[in-house]
Amino acid sequence: MMSRGLRCFGFGLLLVMAMPVAGDARIPADPLDSAQWETMYRLFLSDHPVVFDDEVKVLIAHTAENSLEVPVMVDASALAGVKRVIVFADFNPIAKILEFEPLQAQARIGFRFKVEQATPVRAAVLTEEGRWHVGGNWLDAAGGGCTLPSVASADPVWTSRLGEIHARLWPRKDHRRLKFSVLHPMDTGLAAGIPAFFIESLEVRDSQGEPIATIRPFEPISENPFFSVDILGRGPVSLSGRDNNGNRFGTALVSPAAH
Repeated sequence: MMSRGLRCFGFGLLLVMAMPVAGDARIPADPLDSAQWETMYRLFLSDHPVVFDDEVKVLIAHTAENSLEVPVMVDASALAGVKRVIVFADFNPIAKILEFEPLQAQARIGFRFKVEQATPVRAAVLTEEGRWHVGGNWLDAAGGGCTLPSVASADPVWTSRLGEIHARLWPRKDHRRLKFSVLHPMDTGLAAGIPAFFIESLEVRDSQGEPIATIRPFEPISENPFFSVDILGRGPVSLSGRDNNGNRFGTALVSPAAH
């Protein structure tokens, strides 16, 4: 298990390795004017061309009312051929928040995350053309969310319910909205004496076992994480997940329209 000091050192090393080189013409000018933009580009996006795109919407409040649970909706459904979505916050100590693959789903996902300080929150969307489309917004925050311990870490009975899933499918005109939460502390490893403990993968599958959507949460996702995903098709779906300690969990769902 990596200690807090080693984790911070590792992130710092990544930042040093990704320090910007002046005059790199591949890096587009940042409309959010963040001092960390070129570092984020080199950490996450340098494998493909990048363009800022208003079709990638990061719907978030201007100010975080609770730094432990900041709701956000990322909507790139106006883009065709979306393969992958990365969400990150420039000034979080652990910048990457989530990855999403909308295989048989719309390119839209809602969730909650922890924020440490004021920061741009961005979504980068990789399309089949081999280009990152980036959108984002500034979030003002008093902060501290990433370095506080989870509530569960002080509760001796939480382990008996670890991985418990609550979920429901809501029918819409051209899709179904899957809303679900998972009972998990989602500790970042940045609170003193509490190691990183977080869900690292979630999969939605159809009745034949074919993947519908894949979510890879990272440490900044809020405790007892909540997700909203718009999926295509009909019939039952299942949810399964795994955390970084090897714990596995899952459940099965049936759409109300199937009854």
